[in-house]
Amino acid sequence: MSDVDRLVAAARAARAFARAPYSGFAVGAALMTREGRIVRGCNIENASYGLTMCAERVALFKALSDGDQDFAMIAVVADTVAPTPPCGPCRQLLWEFGGDLSVVLANLTEVTGRHQLRDLLPWPFDGRLLPGAKSPP
Repeated sequence: MSDVDRLVAAARAARAFARAPYSGFAVGAALMTREGRIVRGCNIENASYGLTMCAERVALFKALSDGDQDFAMIAVVADTVAPTPPCGPCRQLLWEFGGDLSVVLANLTEVTGRHQLRDLLPWPFDGRLLPGAKSPP
């Protein structure tokens, strides 16, 4: 099984744990470290919506809180025909903590798109724009 297949399978499995009682839009994500470790996340909604956490951020925050820092690829799975890319805030955080990741988009049956994060976030705000700050990974 390829890394992409493993990652998409992990994102599909994570989607089963989504807490989406308001929108009904369950999303799973799986983030792969350069060492091959996979960290899963699902979206978790809140009645206020503003406090909702996307699957991509859950996976990223779990990985970072476990000490992972070097990421290669993320997969995002939703029950849609068209690809469901990460939202703007997720793109920003993935860029800042992961750099130019490969982004695999999939639904419940197939891969629907493959992109580099730089193509989804062509002009990111990062440390290069802050005097004296550290550059992105």
